Amino acid sequence: MKKVYILSGLGADERVFKYLDFKDWDVTFIDWIKPFPNEPLTDYTKRINEQIKHENPILIGLSFGGIVATELAKIIRVDKLILISSLKTKREIPLVYRLAGKLNLHRLIPYSILKKDHVLNRWLFGVIRKNDRDLFQKVLADTDIDFLKWAINVVVNWNNMQLHQNLFHIHGTNDKILPINKSGNVIAIQNGGHLMVLDKAKQVSEVLHQII
Repeated sequence: MKKVYILSGLGADERVFKYLDFKDWDVTFIDWIKPFPNEPLTDYTKRINEQIKHENPILIGLSFGGIVATELAKIIRVDKLILISSLKTKREIPLVYRLAGKLNLHRLIPYSILKKDHVLNRWLFGVIRKNDRDLFQKVLADTDIDFLKWAINVVVNWNNMQLHQNLFHIHGTNDKILPINKSGNVIAIQNGGHLMVLDKAKQVSEVLHQII
């Protein structure tokens, strides 16, 4: 049985994977830990690595979890690295995000607004169904603001250019957070938004089983 470790999106947890089909796999969900003030991503990744107890696992990372999974794959041997709605390298970071990072404009964001369930957030993340909206609202409410600030700073300043030798990238064609036109070589899910693991779970699960 394949050992699979899964990292969720920014501030999210395993609830966003509730519709995916994980049969035939031994799955462990990585818990986010609170970052230290101004902690480098490399140091944070080493602390996250303490949760991985198996050799040569498969890593699945959703959104920000894909960035951390990519960094994990640099320090441990990984059988496969699978990214969902995420980034492979800094070249895939939208220009507006990179400019915000260079000018420190992201630090001016009213982060409390990002934690609220409103029409703009639902549109950006592609959350349409009523049940998904309820879950989205709960996940947002549970998101730690300090973690949110730290993680956004990590994203806009990420400098990775290294590609894992067994890398797979699944991305929605309607992702508004990380547009697919910046994503290079991907396995495309038609009409999938940033949180397509919810409303496109069947298609995403089929791709995951083909890969694994």
